[in-house]
Order: sequence, then structure tokens, then C-alpha cells
Amino acid sequence: MKAIYMAFAAAMLFSAAAQAQEQEQPKLKLTPTGRILMDGALYFDGNKDLQPDESKFVDGVAIPDVRLGLKATYGKWKAKVDIGFSNGKVGMKDIYFEYDLNQSNLFRLGYFVPQFGLNSTTSSSMKPSYEEEQSNDFFYSNPRLIGLMHIFDKGQFFAGTTLFIEGNAISEPANELGKQAWGAQTRLVWRPQHCDGEVFQIGCSFNYSSPTAFDHTGFEYKVNFPSRVSKIQSLDAKITDARGLFKMSPELLFARGRLALETQYYYMNVARKNGLRNYRAQGAYGLFRALLIGSQYQYSHGDCGLATPAPRSLELCLGYNYTNATDGAAGIYGGKLHDVNCTLNYYINKYMIARLRYSYTRASDRYFPGVNDDGTNYNTVSGTRHVNLLEARLQVIF
Repeated sequence: MKAIYMAFAAAMLFSAAAQAQEQEQPKLKLTPTGRILMDGALYFDGNKDLQPDESKFVDGVAIPDVRLGLKATYGKWKAKVDIGFSNGKVGMKDIYFEYDLNQSNLFRLGYFVPQFGLNSTTSSSMKPSYEEEQSNDFFYSNPRLIGLMHIFDKGQFFAGTTLFIEGNAISEPANELGKQAWGAQTRLVWRPQHCDGEVFQIGCSFNYSSPTAFDHTGFEYKVNFPSRVSKIQSLDAKITDARGLFKMSPELLFARGRLALETQYYYMNVARKNGLRNYRAQGAYGLFRALLIGSQYQYSHGDCGLATPAPRSLELCLGYNYTNATDGAAGIYGGKLHDVNCTLNYYINKYMIARLRYSYTRASDRYFPGVNDDGTNYNTVSGTRHVNLLEARLQVIF
């Protein structure tokens, strides 16, 4: 009996140890992700100042973004794959691995949007102003890069540092690219207050990149008017004979209860060769946010910014954008843009958001190509083109 009892006790002990070991082992968790955006837009006076070779604004509806993806977690490891179907075209979005070293440090490797200012922390469909801020969209064109990013997030300090190569490497092999552009960037933030309902933080982002355009001898920065129903270009700066690029962007975020203010300034300098003058551009945006219905704004540590408001919240956003992509001394007329906008966001539930936006956008001082009677090409500086835009969107994200 004693032997039977000891054998039974040993079996129970072994079973308990096995269960404990099984509980200690991480489990693989897979979560499907996706989004659908449905837009409608009306344009007023947008075709009044139409220039040669420019497209017309056309009222209509669109499904500008559909995505399907998968998230995986296994202990301290995470992975994400996101495929986009924008206007019927398949494109790769986020594809990366992530390792959480501890509560304050993580590493991310793959194809993603690295940290660069407040707007880099939220996806294109989650911008409170309906669309990406025009200034951010211009200075942070093609934000997805192939890189290795380290995030430090502890107490009053946040830092995101990334080493990267150009995003085109995701779709084109190195021999077809000829060479791969590279660079580094960082976002540094000091946040003496960063709790729900009380946020104050200041920071600055820095970027250096080698040439990416024109067979890796220059850069091209451009942006559309703030609509995806009719895609019409507003600014376009083509910078040739470039050595490298430096960008910086100070930021400020303030929130008290149901009110918030965020703003960024952008400065870019492109060093050029062959005796050409350096190209300089600058811009800024400011966004005032208010929860008309709902509780206080909450803070998101991982994004180092405000979290998406809670379900059944109604938010009002008033914004202004300014971008100067024209540098007469360098002989580059990318254009000047002013944008004023007002957005209402209703957060229906955890997965659905309804948005309504009005904006006035004015672009001027741009080069447009033309052809002389003898067949030779010329460039001419345009006047202005403006548009009053009313848009509505219903989006589903899971």
C-alpha cells in the first residue's frame, strides 16, 4: 500500500509539474485584422482655376482603402502582416516582427512606419482630421520603410530610433533599383505630464536620407489635395543633383480633460552638388480637438500620443496647414499651400467611426510643364488653384 501511495503521489506531483510547465510556456495567439473605408465627396470651385494638364475634381463616392491582415503574438514576440487593396490595387502595408525586451524597450524589424512626429503614431485612417495633415503628408512622403527600430518608453522620456533603407526595396530587387537609399531618424519626447486627462509633452524628430528619386540622384516630394475620391496633386517639388537630405520637426501636445491641442513644424534642407543652391522647404500644422460628447482624452504610451476616443464619443477638430515647397533661390517651385479644415468624428463603437469634414485648400506658385509651338518644352509658374471640399466617411476597423 505504501508503494502504491508513493507511486500515486509521484504521479500527481509529475502531473502538477507538467501543468505548471505548460502554463509557463507562451501560447501562440493569432488575430485577424482588417479595415474598410467608404467615402463620398462634393467639390466646389475646384475647377475654376484649372491649369493645362491638370485633372478636374469630380463629385463621387469611393472605397479608397480595404485591408486584410493578421497579427500574431507569442510571449515577447509579435508579428504583423497587412495587405492593402487601395482602389483595386494590391499593395504591401505593414510587415514586421517585434520583440518586447521589457516594459520599456522593444525592437521592430521589417516594413513599417517609423517614429517621426505625432502623425507617425496613427494609421492613415485614424487621423482625427479625417485625412493626413497636408504638411505632414508632404514632408513625410512614402513613410513606410524597411528598417530596424528601437523604442524606449519609460517615465517622462520616449525615444524612437530607426535605421532604414528605402521602401521601394519591398517591391523591387536591388539590381533593378541600381542602389538602395538609406538613412536614419529619431523621435525624442519629454512628457512631464502623460496621464489620462492631463497631457503635456514636447519633442523633436530628426531625419537624414540619401537620394531616392531620379536614379538615386535627387528627391521628389509631392502631395494631393485632401481627398481620395478625386486624387488631384497640389504640390510637387522635384529636387535634382542632391547629396543628401536633412529634416527636423518639433512637436507639441497639450490636453486637459476634453480639450486638446497638437502642432508640428517641419524644416527640410537638401544639400546639392554641381554648384546648385541647397533646397529648403518648411511647413506647419495646428489641430484643436474637443470632445463634445464623451469623457476626457486618454493617453497611449505605445504611440506617445492621444488614444482613440471611447465609443459613443463625438469629437470636433479644427485644423490649419501651411506648406511652402517653393525655394526661388534654388530654382524649384514646388508650390505653396494653405488649408483650413473642420471635422466631426463620431466613434460609433469599438470598430466603427463616422466622419464629416469641410476644408478649404489653396495651392499657388507651382511649375506646370507645357509645349511651345515648335515642340520644345517649357515651364511656367501657375496662379492659384483652390477647392472647397465636403466629405463624409464611414469606416470599419478590426
